[in-house]
Amino acid sequence: MAHEALDPAFRKLIDEHAPVRQAGSGFTFTEGPIWHPVEHYLLFSDMPGDVRRRLDRAGVREVMSPSHKGNGMTYDADLNLLVCEHATSSVTRFSPSGQREVLAAHYEGRELNSPNDIVVKSDGSVWFTDPWYGRMPGFGVERPRELGWQGVFRLPPGHKPGDEPELVVDRYLFTMPNGLCFNSDESKLYINDTEQANIRVFDVDGGKLSNGKVFASGIRDSLKPGVPDGMKCDAEDNVWVTAPGGLWVYTPAGKLIGKVAIPELPANLHWGGEDWRTLYVAASTSVYSVPVKIGPRNEPFMRSRQRPAAAAASARPSQDGDALRLDAARCALIIQDMQNDVVMEGGAFAASGSPQHCREQNAIANVAKLAARCRELGVPVIHVHFLVHPGAPG
Repeated sequence: MAHEALDPAFRKLIDEHAPVRQAGSGFTFTEGPIWHPVEHYLLFSDMPGDVRRRLDRAGVREVMSPSHKGNGMTYDADLNLLVCEHATSSVTRFSPSGQREVLAAHYEGRELNSPNDIVVKSDGSVWFTDPWYGRMPGFGVERPRELGWQGVFRLPPGHKPGDEPELVVDRYLFTMPNGLCFNSDESKLYINDTEQANIRVFDVDGGKLSNGKVFASGIRDSLKPGVPDGMKCDAEDNVWVTAPGGLWVYTPAGKLIGKVAIPELPANLHWGGEDWRTLYVAASTSVYSVPVKIGPRNEPFMRSRQRPAAAAASARPSQDGDALRLDAARCALIIQDMQNDVVMEGGAFAASGSPQHCREQNAIANVAKLAARCRELGVPVIHVHFLVHPGAPG
C-alpha cells in the first residue's frame, strides 16, 4: 500500500511504497510493542485477551497469561521489563528471570487510574501517562475511579517500589494523556492526548517540565479510524504518532511531512530488527512490520549496561564523514580460505559452485551458520573471502 509524502523530507525516512507486512494476526487488540536489543525478539500486549506475546523468527507464542491487562511496555537500562498494567492500576517491573515487582500503584493514597504508556530517561527515571481506559470494560477491569483527573507521572532515580510517583504536569491539563516520548538529547518531552487529538511538547530540566505548548493539533479524520495513541521519536527527532489511517510523521518543528498507511487501526509502534530499521506497529488484531530508512532515538535500554558488548553492537556501526568506525572488541571477523571455484554461480554460499570436499565438510553451511548466530547476538560481522587459484598454495 502506498504511503503519503506531504514533503520531500518524508522520503528520506521511508519509501512511499515500503511494504507493510502482517507479522502476526488473530489477536484481540494489540499494544505496547518493544524490541529486545540483545536477544532480538518483539514483545507485545493483547489487553482484552489478557496475554503478553513474543514474536521472533520461530513465530508468535504466549509468554504470560493472564498479564493483568498489560498495555505499554519498555525496558530499563538493565533490561528489566517495565509494564503498565490496566487491571492492577500499576507500573510493574519484571526482572530478566521473570520476577514481578510493583513500582507504583497509588498517588495521594488513591489508586492510579490505569497507567498506559511508559518511557525511561537516561538518568534512570521512569515517566508514564495515566488515563482511565483500563477502568473501562474490555480494555481493563470496569471499576470506579479513585482519582478525579488524568495525569502524567515520574518515578525518580532511586525510586523504591511502592513509593508514590511525582506528578509532573497540572492534573487538569490533559483529558486522556496517552503516548509519550523524549527527543534524542532528552531536552523535550512529547505527550499526546487522545481526546483532545493533539500533541504537547515540554522543555525538560532534570525531573521538571516547563513551557508546555501544543506541538500538533487536529489529529483526526471523520473518514478514517485512528487517534493519537502510541508515539515515538526517531534518530533525527521526527515524531511518529498513531493517527487516522496509520502513522503521521512530524518534524521537530511540528510540520506534518507524511503518513504511513496501516491496514488496521494502529495503537502503538516501536523500532526493531538487528539494524533497528524495521518499524513494528501494533494495530487492532495484528502486528505489522514496515522497513524504514531511519532508526529510533537511542533509548537507554538500547545501550544497556547489563550486556554492554551485545547491546551496543546491536546498533549500526557509526560513520564520521568518510570514515567507518567499528569497535573491534564488539564485532566478528570471519576469514574464509576459499578457491576460485567456490564462488561461482551466485557467491560464496552457492552450493552449486562448491568443490566436492567443501560440500562434504559443510564448510560453506558452517560459516553461514556462524555468521547468522553472530548477527542474532547483535554482533556485526565482517566476512572476508580469501581467494586463490585451484591448486595454488594458501
